[in-house]
Amino acid sequence: MAVATMQAVNIIGLVKDIDDVVSVLGKSGVFHPDEVSNFYSNTKEFTHLQSKNIYAEPLTNLKAAIDLTKHSFPLIDVSDFNPTFEELKLFSDKVSKEIDVLVDDRDFISEQLIEAKQNLDETSHFLGLGIEIQKVLTLKYINARFGRLPKESYDKLSAYKDNPYIDFTVCTEDKSHYWGVYFAPVEKTQEIDRVFSGLYFEKCDVIGVNETPQKHLDKLKELVPLLEEKLKDAENRIESYFEQYSDRIVKYLSKLEELYLYATIRNKALQYSDSFIVTGWVPTEFAKPLKCRLKKIESVNVNFSDGKKEIKKSPPVKLKNCFLAKPFEYYTEMYGVPKYNEIDPSLFIAITYIIIFGIMFADVGQGICLSIVGMFMWKLRKMKIGKILFPCGISSAIFGLVFGSVFGFEDLLNPMYKALFGLDEKPIDVMTSDSIIMILLAAVGIGITLVIVAMCLNVYSSIKQHNIGKALFDSSGVAGIVFYGSIVFGCVGQLVLGWNVFSLPYILGLIVVPYLLIFFSEPLSNLISDEKDWQPESWGGYILEHLIESIEFLLEYVTNTVSFLRVGAFVLVHAGMMMVVFVLAETVGAIGYWPVVVFGNVFVMVLEALLVSIQVLRLEYYEMFSRFYSGEGRPYEPVRLNIE
Repeated sequence: MAVATMQAVNIIGLVKDIDDVVSVLGKSGVFHPDEVSNFYSNTKEFTHLQSKNIYAEPLTNLKAAIDLTKHSFPLIDVSDFNPTFEELKLFSDKVSKEIDVLVDDRDFISEQLIEAKQNLDETSHFLGLGIEIQKVLTLKYINARFGRLPKESYDKLSAYKDNPYIDFTVCTEDKSHYWGVYFAPVEKTQEIDRVFSGLYFEKCDVIGVNETPQKHLDKLKELVPLLEEKLKDAENRIESYFEQYSDRIVKYLSKLEELYLYATIRNKALQYSDSFIVTGWVPTEFAKPLKCRLKKIESVNVNFSDGKKEIKKSPPVKLKNCFLAKPFEYYTEMYGVPKYNEIDPSLFIAITYIIIFGIMFADVGQGICLSIVGMFMWKLRKMKIGKILFPCGISSAIFGLVFGSVFGFEDLLNPMYKALFGLDEKPIDVMTSDSIIMILLAAVGIGITLVIVAMCLNVYSSIKQHNIGKALFDSSGVAGIVFYGSIVFGCVGQLVLGWNVFSLPYILGLIVVPYLLIFFSEPLSNLISDEKDWQPESWGGYILEHLIESIEFLLEYVTNTVSFLRVGAFVLVHAGMMMVVFVLAETVGAIGYWPVVVFGNVFVMVLEALLVSIQVLRLEYYEMFSRFYSGEGRPYEPVRLNIE
């Protein structure tokens, strides 16, 4: 559980050298810029060196033009390429305009092609008409409506046989509609339109057809291939353009991206007279090399200070973990980055998550399959969850050996148990009544242990943050550990072992006193911190308020503990679901037995993997994290160009 140590950086120099400083900081790829006001209390006489990123406009224009062509370019190292801003802007404007012309030409032809194909489709439905549609549409006393009518609605037209104006001329038909036209006198058009609207008639626009549908269709059939060829030529011109200028585009695009990124450092710099100030953070391991490079700039003065001495400035956090905990940083960051002087819970998550997941999803075969799936998810799709599922699947397979389950077959490993341990059957049969009680009690025991471990981590984290009051008197501090542990020990001793634990001295010394310490934790913490106003404004108000809060933390102890019953419950759920699969397989007979078993295993594995992943994460966040972790830090985000 490690957080990389950071160094606060304070750089002062002459404004004439700011570009060299920004270049060194940017190319280092390790500098996290910060606001100067976080380091200096009085900045009234300072002004921003640059308030606008001048590279934003040319970069945005160039990227927007490239995006229109659906092309993408990797960023390259352009440290030796140093054009002026005017040259960058001129290139961006020139290329953007040239690409826009090519794209406009392509899009215009594409629109023509789409329109032609649409007209082709619509015209094909009216081939039964031997008239020029445009002339019909311009009749003075009659309105024509071209479109389609549902077949069931066409049958209903017989109800209007007494009305000579309601008639529908069918040209073609498809599976669900008749395509054709109806005519209406101008004075009766609205009435007839309402009738056909009630029959779900859909109007079709066929404006612009100056010949019969058949002649128009023949012309469209000749036009569509011509437009397709023109579109292909337009796309080829775009490809030829990029083949000719791709090298230059990549160079200028990379330089604009680099300078735009580096300008974020410049934007945070403040100026006083002819000097500038830049502040930020660097991991300790990179501090000396960076200082050497900055010292080569004549007017620059660089100062470093340990992040531990700058806690009030909230140093950014860079997580640094071993191979096991590294994938679980994903879950840590989902909750929030730790403060600089707070413990990183990634290793704690890794160990507890893998073990609890394995217990809840205990099956040798399904666990191995889950590991393989997780590996492919990471290798092929780079999904972070894949790196988490891989060790979880291995854990599931290991606990599957304990519970004797292989793809739901509960007796398959009995020969192994007999050969290795001399047992006639597996050591734990989860479906027997004795095993069920043992599993649920074991789940509660796991919960109690992890809750106490979380409290201990809170004590350690509080001491690390120099918050002694929280370490001693918090409900998850020393007082909370004694209170919770004494109640648990007393209940186990009294109810399970038959010991008379709850004596008066035991209750007063190990339960009542810790409870009072927790109850008065706020004034006691202030007193230890030597604060003058350590007493609350009103003791009566304080007592009333904390009576309610004490009920809350007492309920938390109970709910946090009982919540771990889900660990045992999922062991039983897994066995129960697989039992149902085999009952269904036996019901369908010999032919369908194995397909049902295979499908059932896949279904159970997918469903249970999803549910178990969520439930274990819930236990981590709500039952454990809430006791020792705030996640209120800020991530380390260095200015770095991602070169491919």
